[in-house]
Amino acid sequence: MNKLALPASEWRIAWQRTALILAASTVGSWVMSNLVMMSLNEGMNTVGTVLALGMPTALGGPILLFLQVRSAQLRDANRRLEKLASTDWLTDCLNRRAFTSRVSSSLGQTDGYGTLLVIDADHFKTVNDRFGHERGDEVLQLIAGAIRDSVRDGDLVGRIGGEEFGVFLKDAGPDIANAAAERIRAAVNALFVTSDGIAQRLSVSIGGAVCAGDSGFSELFQIADRRLYEAKHAGRNRVELGRNAGDADLAAMSAAIS
Repeated sequence: MNKLALPASEWRIAWQRTALILAASTVGSWVMSNLVMMSLNEGMNTVGTVLALGMPTALGGPILLFLQVRSAQLRDANRRLEKLASTDWLTDCLNRRAFTSRVSSSLGQTDGYGTLLVIDADHFKTVNDRFGHERGDEVLQLIAGAIRDSVRDGDLVGRIGGEEFGVFLKDAGPDIANAAAERIRAAVNALFVTSDGIAQRLSVSIGGAVCAGDSGFSELFQIADRRLYEAKHAGRNRVELGRNAGDADLAAMSAAIS
């Protein structure tokens, strides 16, 4: 791969910046040359004008363009490193650290509702035992894709660990959250894993916590995890939502799952 390969947009920005800097330096060179010649009581001749206008372009142009391209390459490399550091290698979702950090940041900024969903693949050990760990990895990728396709742009999707995923629905109250969770459940339940004539339908259990007001990630996760536990014990392949204890109107609901 060419080391100088960059997206067309980055090349365009590099050329534009180089042209602007060259134009400014050329004008500055001409002005300074005029001032020097005037101080010597001589006017600018043709040779002096050509040198004043041509030297910045001839000498500075390639150097400036190279520096602009290298700067763009460094920005692109930093973006790639940041993505690698925050992305789960298998599912291309956010990893646990990045997911927790971004949800915490969103909770500090949102003015409305937000909902944390904890999603766990049902009978995943059976999938691994029956089809093998390689197919198990494929199942996790299928589930991750179904989750991403079922939420909105801007919602956060992360792999919390193993076969467990997290979703944070920004500014989502109970109705929006329940609809999104049901979309995820139905999308996964439409998937199958097959091998050697054996087929198994996939499903997930989902627990959620809807927050209104001040709330931290740890509090929401505990409530969502309890709801997930309830969904598992109620038969799996279902959604259970709760509310955070900071919502005065629904404190009883939070206390009920403590």
